[in-house]
Amino acid sequence: MDEDFKLFIDEFGPPSEKREVPASSIDRYRGKLPGQLLAYWVEHGWSSYARGLFWTVNPYEYEGIIKEWLECSGIPNASSYNVIARSAFGDLYLWKNSASELIKIDSVYSRYSHDILDPTKGRIDLAVRVFFASVTYASNDLDGLFKKALQKLGPLKSDEMYGFVPALALGGPSDLEHLEKVKTIEHLTFLSQLTPLTDWGFPDI
Repeated sequence: MDEDFKLFIDEFGPPSEKREVPASSIDRYRGKLPGQLLAYWVEHGWSSYARGLFWTVNPYEYEGIIKEWLECSGIPNASSYNVIARSAFGDLYLWKNSASELIKIDSVYSRYSHDILDPTKGRIDLAVRVFFASVTYASNDLDGLFKKALQKLGPLKSDEMYGFVPALALGGPSDLEHLEKVKTIEHLTFLSQLTPLTDWGFPDI
C-alpha cells in the first residue's frame, strides 16, 4: 500500500463489503482510467469505507445515468467521464478518461464542481494518489447526518444510498426525518430528471 492510499485508510478505515474486480472490468477501463486506479481496484476491490460513508464503485453501473445527466446539463465530453466513487448520500466522483480531471456531483443539490488535479497533464497516476490522499470524511458527511442515518436506518448495501424523500428539488427538507434508504441508481436517475446540473461557481470545464 502506497503512502497516499494509507492516508485515505487512516481517514476512513479499512475496506468492507469488498467486491472483487473481474479481469474483464480491468480490461474495459485500461487506457481510459489511470493505471494507478486499476491497481487499487485489484488490491482493494470495489469497497465500502467508514461503515458505508464512502464507496469505490464499478463505473459501468453508472454509465447510462451519468452520460445523460451530463449531456442534458451542457457539460462537454460527457461520454469521457466515469464514476469512480460515491458517498452514502449520492455525491459522485467522476474521472475524465486519459486525464487528471475530476467532477464532483452533489446530487441532492444537483450541483457540480470541477477540479484539475495535475495541471501539467503528465502525471495521471500521481493525480489518483492525490485524490485518495485528499478526500475527507467531513466532505462526504452531508450536514453531519451520516452517523444519525446509520443508527436510524441501518447500514447500506452496495446498491443503496441515503436519499431525501421528498427530494430537496421538490421542496423536501434536508433533515434526518426525511432520509430513507433508497436504491442508488434508481434514485440518482430520479434526481437527474428533476433539474439539470449547475456549476457551484468554480472554474469552468
